[in-house]
Amino acid sequence: MKHVKKFLFASTAIMATLALTACGGDKKADDKKSSGKDGDVTTLLMYQIGDKPENYDELMSIANKQIEEAINVKVDLQYIGWGDWDKKMSTIIASGENYDISFASNYVANAQKGAYADLTELAPKYAKDAYDQLDEAYIKGNTIDGKLYAFPVNGNVYGQQVLTFNKQYLDKYNLNIDDVNSYADAEKVLKEFHEKEPNIAPFAIGQSFQLSGDYDYPLGKEYPFAVKNDSKDGIKIINQYDDPEFVSNLELMHKWYEDKLIPTDASTNTTGYPLEGNTWFMREETQGPMDYGDTILSNAAGHPLVSKAITKPLKTTAQAQMANFVVSNVSKNKEKSVEFLGLLNSDPTLLNGLVWGVEGEAWEKVGDNRIKLLDGYKPNMHMAAWNTGNNMILYTQDTLPEEKIKERDESIKNAEVSPILGFNFNTAPVKTEITNIANVMNRYKASLNTGTVDPKETLPKLNKDLETAGWDKVQKEMQSQLDDFLKTNK
Repeated sequence: MKHVKKFLFASTAIMATLALTACGGDKKADDKKSSGKDGDVTTLLMYQIGDKPENYDELMSIANKQIEEAINVKVDLQYIGWGDWDKKMSTIIASGENYDISFASNYVANAQKGAYADLTELAPKYAKDAYDQLDEAYIKGNTIDGKLYAFPVNGNVYGQQVLTFNKQYLDKYNLNIDDVNSYADAEKVLKEFHEKEPNIAPFAIGQSFQLSGDYDYPLGKEYPFAVKNDSKDGIKIINQYDDPEFVSNLELMHKWYEDKLIPTDASTNTTGYPLEGNTWFMREETQGPMDYGDTILSNAAGHPLVSKAITKPLKTTAQAQMANFVVSNVSKNKEKSVEFLGLLNSDPTLLNGLVWGVEGEAWEKVGDNRIKLLDGYKPNMHMAAWNTGNNMILYTQDTLPEEKIKERDESIKNAEVSPILGFNFNTAPVKTEITNIANVMNRYKASLNTGTVDPKETLPKLNKDLETAGWDKVQKEMQSQLDDFLKTNK
């Protein structure tokens, strides 16, 4: 889910890939921040992205007792905030500072630079149970030049774009969304709602909004390079801003903007519309199998939400790399690090205690794999499921119907696989051009995607500026690399 995952990563990750340079450093990590051994117990230094839970000390005290008993290891888990993550991890990696495990930072670029340990043989050996549970898409999506450098969190192996509706308004005004399967299908109900509630955002979008479609994006949605998943012309790199289907949706957004179905400040609004609020009627979200339909989304909102899919479920490289843990190539404890990742992703007692909170205070078991949430369950008193460990071994709430679990497993089995799953574009030959293209897109993408400007007038300007920035050169290089990838990965 977008609001939970905070995937502001996409653009910063690409830019950091291009800009990452060796930072100076004196390698003098103090004793507290160095991994090593405490008697016979190995202490692993691990970096995690995000905000530390308020009850961090209690959670880790319980966890470390279990970890030490199982594999003779303790974990020194240190959080780095979202805003500081890229800069701090770049400095840590470039300076050669000693650490053992981290949430992956600019995974492909740093793996290619030699920052991460090769786990191709270590993962199946030291984390076999957890490794064997991974969908093939995770392995393929994280393999770089034939080697695996990450241990991915087994979670939303596929992603699907949905239009999510605030159910209280659907019920209040008896609005019907049964036939909504695309942006265009939603126009009728948006207009009906706007007539009833002119002061509430019909389609709540802001500056970061990016139109979706059945594409995969080798550099992320922020860049004008895409592959149509159902193309009859082969697997070709195209500019989605020049594709008739995408252009039609841009024109629709502009129509909605003029009809006041999109907020007038959409292209500049960076604060967004809180999921839990009543200030919006429809929004776009990303869902995967572990969201159990609208269950997790509604839990986060604190009130019922109803979603309608507008893209197919797709296993992509981006989904496979959504939440990776890596072992530092400078670590002196590579085997123990992998062994710990294996334990974290295969031991239900350990993982559930971190993700749900303290047993007996936040939750209690009411069945083999079922739990009931207690009054002590609070948002800031546990770790996030998506970037902690194997979601398939998490206990489910007693309120979740059994059929939802069956639907989850069926949906994973039936999800389509992107034709470019596992393709990681080497940007080095066209680094300057990609930087120029990023600058062009920063000038146009918000106003175009939010419908603020007329695409009939603006798209010719965009495409001309992209041509000047070197789009053709990048496309040829990307297509060449993709063709080579496809030949070796038939």
